[in-house]
Amino acid sequence: MDTMVEAPLISVIIIFLNAQDYLQEAIESVLAQTYTHWELLLVDDGSSDDSTAIAQHYADQKPEKVYYLDHPGHQNRGMSPSRNLGIDHARGDYIAFLDADDVWLSQKLAEQAAILVAHPDTDVLYGRSLYWYSWQDGVDGTRSDFAPTLGVQPDALLDPPVLLPLYLRGKASVPCPTSIIIRSSLIAQVGGFVEAFGSRVYEDQAFYAKVCLKAHTRTIDKCWDLYRQHAHASTAVALRTGAEYTERSFFLNWLSGYLTAQGVTHPEVWAALHKEMWRMRYPGAPEHRRFGAWVRWAKKWLLRVEERVLPSSIDQRLWSDQHGA
Repeated sequence: MDTMVEAPLISVIIIFLNAQDYLQEAIESVLAQTYTHWELLLVDDGSSDDSTAIAQHYADQKPEKVYYLDHPGHQNRGMSPSRNLGIDHARGDYIAFLDADDVWLSQKLAEQAAILVAHPDTDVLYGRSLYWYSWQDGVDGTRSDFAPTLGVQPDALLDPPVLLPLYLRGKASVPCPTSIIIRSSLIAQVGGFVEAFGSRVYEDQAFYAKVCLKAHTRTIDKCWDLYRQHAHASTAVALRTGAEYTERSFFLNWLSGYLTAQGVTHPEVWAALHKEMWRMRYPGAPEHRRFGAWVRWAKKWLLRVEERVLPSSIDQRLWSDQHGA
């Protein structure tokens, strides 16, 4: 970008809770950005380890660029309230999120800002995150780093709500918070993150669902961030403990209520939601994880067969009319 007039201010929000092992690396990846018109808000969700001191050190060293925030009484409020605290204090034209255990590549903000300036009709922009297993030798020798495909045509403006049914049905990759950058005015319009989710696994997807109903989104077939994979990450814990089923069911039930309250009538959205709610439901106790996983796998393939056999108009009408499915 040639002039500061053309360069939007980007507010970077890092939320953290007891992240002393990773936080410094995340912050340094922001400081290393080749794009310099940013501010960094470090939001402490009630840490009891050295991460509080790490964040305060950076805020003291760069008071004109880096800011430390926490909840009253140093409370632990959860991921969604912490993201909203950062949003409330952000001054940028756009907001970018970086999780405390992840890392940005140095060109991320420069390249994203250039795209946003060149395409002012874009509300949301993201690329492909690298699922980062190789960050430490021997962490998981059975897994290799990979970046999922987008699942949609890259560098095309996607109108609302086209992405939401694709996310629900697993036909497009849901962006990692570390990759996405969003127009601040849009975040204000949708009301930020859903605080009822706290730190539930799908707190980011609840936010994306609201955004998908309003946003013009552009995806780029490029990786700008490293999504660290480790045993203490919330998604890994949910999969390991079997909580993923209840967490996704909570999200789907919330989404049904939200769509109803918002008066959303898009048949493709309702059809995708009802299919996913049907796929997740099975006769048996939630603790019967293997049986439930088998049932969900079988239903997934039944839905794929149905979509190939039925015309899309009939398929959408059939599923979108299944209120309370």
